[in-house]
Amino acid sequence: MSSPEKPDPYDYPRAWEADVVLSDGGTVHMRPITPGDADALLALHGRLSERTRYLRYFGPYPTLPAKDLERFSTMDHHDRVAFAALLGGDIIAVGRYERIDGGDSAEVAFLVEDAHQGRGLGSILLEHLAAAARERGLRRFVAEVLAENGKMVRVFRDAGYQVSRAYEEGVIHLEFDIDPTEESVRVAYAREQAAEARSVHNLLHPGSVAVIGASAEPGKVGHAVLSHLLEADFAGPVYPVNAERRSVHGVRAYPTVLDIPDPVDLAVVAVPAESVDEVVDACLTKNVKTLVVVSSGFGETGPHGRSAELRLAAEARAHGMRVVGPNALGVLNTDRAVRLNASLAPRLPARGRTGFFCQSGALGVAILADAAERGLGISTFVSAGNRADVSGNDLLQYWETDPATDVVLLYLESFGNPRKFARLARRLARTKPIVAVKSGRNLTLPALAATSVPVDETSVQALFEQAGVIRVESLDQLFDTALVLAHQPLPHGGRVGIVGNSSAIGLLAADAALAQGLELAGEPVDIGAQGDPGALAAAVRDTLARDEVDALIVVFVPPVAIPGSAYARALRDAVAGLPSRGKPIVSTFLAAEGIPAELAITGDDGEPLRGSIPSFPGPERAALALARVVRYARWRSAPQGEYVRPDGIDPDGARSLVDSVLERGGGEMSDADVVRLLGHYGIEVVPYRVAGDADAAVAAAAELGYPVAVKSLGGSPWQRGEMIAVRLDLAGEDAVRTAYDALRAATGTDEVYVQCMVPAGTACTIGLQDDPSFGTLVSFGLSGMVSLLLGDRAYRAVPVTDTDAASLVRAPRAAPVLTGYRGSDQVDLDALAGLVLRVSALAEDLPEVRSLVLQPVLASPSGAHVTGARVIVGPPPSRHDDGPRRMRDVTAAG
Repeated sequence: MSSPEKPDPYDYPRAWEADVVLSDGGTVHMRPITPGDADALLALHGRLSERTRYLRYFGPYPTLPAKDLERFSTMDHHDRVAFAALLGGDIIAVGRYERIDGGDSAEVAFLVEDAHQGRGLGSILLEHLAAAARERGLRRFVAEVLAENGKMVRVFRDAGYQVSRAYEEGVIHLEFDIDPTEESVRVAYAREQAAEARSVHNLLHPGSVAVIGASAEPGKVGHAVLSHLLEADFAGPVYPVNAERRSVHGVRAYPTVLDIPDPVDLAVVAVPAESVDEVVDACLTKNVKTLVVVSSGFGETGPHGRSAELRLAAEARAHGMRVVGPNALGVLNTDRAVRLNASLAPRLPARGRTGFFCQSGALGVAILADAAERGLGISTFVSAGNRADVSGNDLLQYWETDPATDVVLLYLESFGNPRKFARLARRLARTKPIVAVKSGRNLTLPALAATSVPVDETSVQALFEQAGVIRVESLDQLFDTALVLAHQPLPHGGRVGIVGNSSAIGLLAADAALAQGLELAGEPVDIGAQGDPGALAAAVRDTLARDEVDALIVVFVPPVAIPGSAYARALRDAVAGLPSRGKPIVSTFLAAEGIPAELAITGDDGEPLRGSIPSFPGPERAALALARVVRYARWRSAPQGEYVRPDGIDPDGARSLVDSVLERGGGEMSDADVVRLLGHYGIEVVPYRVAGDADAAVAAAAELGYPVAVKSLGGSPWQRGEMIAVRLDLAGEDAVRTAYDALRAATGTDEVYVQCMVPAGTACTIGLQDDPSFGTLVSFGLSGMVSLLLGDRAYRAVPVTDTDAASLVRAPRAAPVLTGYRGSDQVDLDALAGLVLRVSALAEDLPEVRSLVLQPVLASPSGAHVTGARVIVGPPPSRHDDGPRRMRDVTAAG
């Protein structure tokens, strides 16, 4: 391929620009090089050590001649592409490729400034160059590297590509295909996780904090933040910044952050919105690592505030900083070695092993107060406010490898990158439970709308179910579930024992457990109203010892004669004395909510530890929380499945067909093209013919072979929906003619479809639903108006594993019809799951397929037969989690 004639060297694809998190948690801005970068390239060359110049240019190369400078800065962005990594106004690294002899190979090279080597810039440049090269039709990179340049050799070797190498006279020649491999994607995700986790670690573990806008006046935001930092006894130095006072709260103050003599890791900004730009500029000059902006007056106020918010985030990223906020409550870390309360929350929560992320600042205060009241300890907390930069996805990356966090709680009002959330949550939930409230079903706060991607409720539900996220409907349910997860083990099953001192409440608990889908492990055990604490302890021990019991609900009404606290301590001590049991216990004790002191196993600071027994006001809430934990445990213990590529597929043939349809304008595919497309993925449509009169219908039936079905859609193509009229099991010419005449009279159209008969079965529907923000969902349900009205469809996100496919066809509420309900024949569920895998593979390969419906699919004991299909193609949607590593875009207008 050749590049266009006289390309504009300033005209490059804007989508190639990106902000990227480096391995040390800092950020850089990536974009293609233009001639306007000549001076910055010259400055970069001047900052290089002799050793770096030698390794890159194979010689001293002390100066950069004008001819070379012009060549290095003038690209056609097609055959010759170069990316610059910018920090502030400086170029600190460059990567470039140049096509070889007009073919599909290119030579690639990198250069990283000495002071920034070891930050992962080489691998990031390689990812972005490879993505750009694939867009331009390249398939292979070659590189010449000095054998002594071990760092650069490792960049290529560790990228996950299959690299071949040859050695000659001190130079290593490397070659590799740049199409993504399973290993290269894994490597990129692992590096992304480590980098983003590091950036959040920097935020939550600062060595020093500056409060810009610190105030001695109660009621001021700057007063609250500084007071809370000092009261929490932050482990490092705190620097008040106040231009009018020499000290604040007895701590020496500085006129600006630039006047602070020592490094500043975290700056909390508490000045009016109109002053934030000036403050951020000073922080950039000071090389502050992270910002928490508690100031309001940004995106929540309208377009002007939104522009200021975007400018704030873009400037901070360009200078290597991460930002929480604006309009944020702040951040907390209860680690004894940190003790950080850089927030408007009045006190540092009790130490625990639960991480919490929310967006609303005002709600965050209530959340922390509620957690404290219930005895739920917190490890780290972030309220992101308007979420201009740091988001819930960043916290998921951090908590995945944070040894201090066992449970993750999310209060989500919107999604910034739902595809990435799904990927991260599914991975994290395999080791740490995630409990989420998703509000904003119908409305999103203006402050978040500009940084949010709309996701319909169907997609949210599918996302959570597939990722193993425990979805709850309220903060009460969030804390109820969190208390069990934080203090009790995961159960091995859903068989529940019940122990109490009241038969009436025991039955109430049994009803509540059954209503939540739990099983009873025998009748409730009643120690009687006169049973003493020892009797309760013995009943609990005996019940837990039974093999058929997976979990225990203790329901207790304090008697008059003996204080209830004595029973609570007996219960706690009885359980604490047992060996590791793997059987969670929940209770309705003392009418308490949370972890009452009598049921708590405490640490050095008095905080409840694992093994403490949560208590609920009533058995219904106890059973609901326990049921959610049981369902999560089942999901976590189930096989993850494998991403299977079915046999007998031809993606190249399908690609060629879809491209030809798009060239004709796209839209709904013809019957013939639908059959061909599905055939490329091993999906066979039951043979059919189209007939325009009775004679043609008879001829079609003879060709297909009797018996046949004759169908009409009343003038609409046969694959568009429910059949208006159908005649089945037509065994001869007369029957076909009679059927044709009847259908023509009923519908008023001449055209009918004549199709081979298949074994009688249950009509099902398999479809693809494109959500441009979240990705493609594959759906399954039974056909028919009732299922449609009730919304009885199940969904999974593409790509699906074999386990996902198997669970999908069993997920609708009407699925028992497929498995022998009331004596009906069990259909071939494996055949249905196989169709789902083939449809998923098609969706993964062809994002241009915007909608696909297989209906009806007749499922029977002998297989699954596709008798109708509809496909619509169009330009593929933009994806928010594809391609090389990048942060969420903050340059778009609000």
